[in-house]
Amino acid sequence: MDIYTLHRGTTPLLVSLPHDGTAVPADLAARMTPEARRIPDTDWHVSRLYAFAHELGASMIVPAHSRYVVDLNRPSDNASLYPGQNTTGLCPVVQFSGEPIYQAGEEPQPDEIATRVERYWKPYHDALAAEIARLRAAYGRVVVWEGHSIRSIVPFLFDGRLPDFNLGTADGASCSSALQKRLVGVLAAQRNHTHVVNGRFKGGYITRHYGRPRDGVEAVQLELAQLNYMDEATFGYLPERAVATQAVLRALLGECLGA
Repeated sequence: MDIYTLHRGTTPLLVSLPHDGTAVPADLAARMTPEARRIPDTDWHVSRLYAFAHELGASMIVPAHSRYVVDLNRPSDNASLYPGQNTTGLCPVVQFSGEPIYQAGEEPQPDEIATRVERYWKPYHDALAAEIARLRAAYGRVVVWEGHSIRSIVPFLFDGRLPDFNLGTADGASCSSALQKRLVGVLAAQRNHTHVVNGRFKGGYITRHYGRPRDGVEAVQLELAQLNYMDEATFGYLPERAVATQAVLRALLGECLGA
């Protein structure tokens, strides 16, 4: 099985979907709890949701494996991105519910974690960095769009119901103020959706690490509440609901290309 798929586009836009993967090796799944084997914390269907980005000429990178194998949006040293808040790690051992991923005594140890980093994390980031470099060399600039989604209510991670669109720019450090302003303008114009900028989700490792506006690389994370395009209980995709969400996403990506 390939570690990732990479579509090379023809515009200075790269869509990264690091939590879209669902594969779990059989020997690893055997160590997990029955509930965790359902991989409930997947960013379900985001590659389908963002499929239209190919029409915009965007590059797209999508992993094969679940974040339960290794979280591609965490630093390889497992440093916390949100100190003092509940979160999950590089090779998570708890679900977003707070329940364990592994059966007792089956949690990954340091040697295994290091192996997973080499086998799954490093190839994805090598490919991501290379595609960023290719696009920047070709166009002089590139926008990395981090597409994510999460259940709208996750008490372990945040209070209440999450806004529909959660834009993260590392408090303005990962992209230009001009781009952030245009993106916020798109979201503010939506009458049927709520949004927040740099709220609970400010951008993960990819946004913070690769976003270097002064060097021509801007990075933005969008955490989307899943009820905007799917059934959160069954994980089923809801095409009619997704259409309205895709219209907003298309407008946002259009602003990235129009920068």
